[in-house]
Amino acid sequence: MAYEYIRVEREGPVTVFTLNRPEVMNALHSPAHFELHEAFDAFAADPEQWVGIVTGAGERAFSAGNDLKHQATGGDMKSPPSGFAGLTSRFDLNKPLIAAVNGIAMGGGFEIALACDIIVASEAAVFALPEPRVGLAALAGGLHRLPRAIGTKRALGMILTGRRVSAKEGEALGFVNEVVAPGELMDAARRWAAQIAELSPMSVRASKEAVFKGLDEPNLEAAIKGQNRYAAVAALFRSEDFVEGPMAFAQKRAPNWKGR
Repeated sequence: MAYEYIRVEREGPVTVFTLNRPEVMNALHSPAHFELHEAFDAFAADPEQWVGIVTGAGERAFSAGNDLKHQATGGDMKSPPSGFAGLTSRFDLNKPLIAAVNGIAMGGGFEIALACDIIVASEAAVFALPEPRVGLAALAGGLHRLPRAIGTKRALGMILTGRRVSAKEGEALGFVNEVVAPGELMDAARRWAAQIAELSPMSVRASKEAVFKGLDEPNLEAAIKGQNRYAAVAALFRSEDFVEGPMAFAQKRAPNWKGR
């Protein structure tokens, strides 16, 4: 499908989503949200696509978040049911997503990155939830995902001040997985994606689902006892990959994953 505000490229089992409004630092408005909703729907439904990378066009910004100028001039700001960027309220996506943060990730832009499973950041990346500076709040998941990622006190230190955090500090705080030179960002993101794609996609999806649903359980015992009822875990047990993995190990060969 042809898109106006994003680019979607498939590289083997990896889909690269590029926010493509560099003239406004990849800030998003309603049409961009709905394009991303459709693109992530297609990714989720495609059995040949196993890992996603989300990045921004240009050198300045991953995403500046909500397009405030569009909003201030009366532009439509509706979002799809999947939330900001078609992602922040998408709680049933078990395929892993990597955020390749190439520059500013402010407000909704930071919330997009937090909605991904792994964050790889350029040394030029800057993160913040500055919504209170313009009379708003980070209600697209940032107020909830950031404390879960780095703890309440550290998160409130960012949320209540709106301060900017460098990629290196983000790594120290624990929400950034790796920091690389700007020219190495996409290579690093693809390296992470390739490492994931070496594994059984059924196992990866089951693992992701078990982690997130387990965190919602009241205690460790409930998380462990409840994991067999999760849909992706049940699908793993029924899959060809569940047979192929041990068989390949016994035969001392590389597994031929099917993703089903």
